[in-house]
Amino acid sequence: MDRTIKITVFTPTYNRSRLLKRVYESLLQQTNFSFEWIIVDDGSVDSTEELITDFIAEQKIPITYFKQENKGKHFAINKGVQLAKGELFLILDSDDELPVNSVKQILEHYDTVKNLHLIGGVSGRRNNADGSIVGNDIVKSIVSNSLKIRFSYKITGDLVEVFKTEVLKEFPFPEIKNEKFCPEALVWNRIAQKYNLLFFNSGIYTTEYLPDGLTAKIVKIRMTSPVASMICYSELASYEIPFIQKIKATLNYWRFSFNSSESFSMKMKRVNPIISLFCFPLGYIMYKNDKKKWL
Repeated sequence: MDRTIKITVFTPTYNRSRLLKRVYESLLQQTNFSFEWIIVDDGSVDSTEELITDFIAEQKIPITYFKQENKGKHFAINKGVQLAKGELFLILDSDDELPVNSVKQILEHYDTVKNLHLIGGVSGRRNNADGSIVGNDIVKSIVSNSLKIRFSYKITGDLVEVFKTEVLKEFPFPEIKNEKFCPEALVWNRIAQKYNLLFFNSGIYTTEYLPDGLTAKIVKIRMTSPVASMICYSELASYEIPFIQKIKATLNYWRFSFNSSESFSMKMKRVNPIISLFCFPLGYIMYKNDKKKWL
């Protein structure tokens, strides 16, 4: 059996020891073992370290464990990319798992495009626990950048981007002082300005949105890390996307900007001033509603 490391499966984790065995078992059930597993522990105080030590001792798959002080998922991703040995890099969150053919499918699809100019990786679909696709179900494959896949081809639902490791080294997550969250979309959108992905309509990732996960409390998290969110939305509004999406991005920019101590003049420099005339007051109303709900 070929065990050459072609994919780095990367799991950032924080106090999720109760879930990591399920992740591990899904990796042991893969039909292709051309991968390594890297875990970056973002300062857990539960039994994560002991559990991973036991997994390593079993010597069933190559595992690297690194523990850092609590900084946030994006810091963990940057570290994981530095440690990675695989040509491809797949982020597998600690509350999710991989179907048995995930690694096999990813490599098979990647092999069809890896020699094309400016290919940054591949992108598959997320499944619910019952096997259904998250988002709209289509039948075709697409080679395009992630923004066009979303807005031009109108693919809905969270996708599973598997980037070349060298591309993620080229586009690291910005590490902003005193902020523990940075939207993955900020980096994925930057990558989209240079690289295409092969999108294929197969489920390669089983997802579960838990009450204590990032998705469930994303508004509050963005409020406490406003600068990264502002950068993400201002850059999105500047890209070649439908005008209505520029409006939405600018609205969200101003929505989260009120949580930042940056000066108004500095905030205005990042976005279109004409669109902001409309979005500024509505963004403030959204901000006030967020404060009422989350703070």
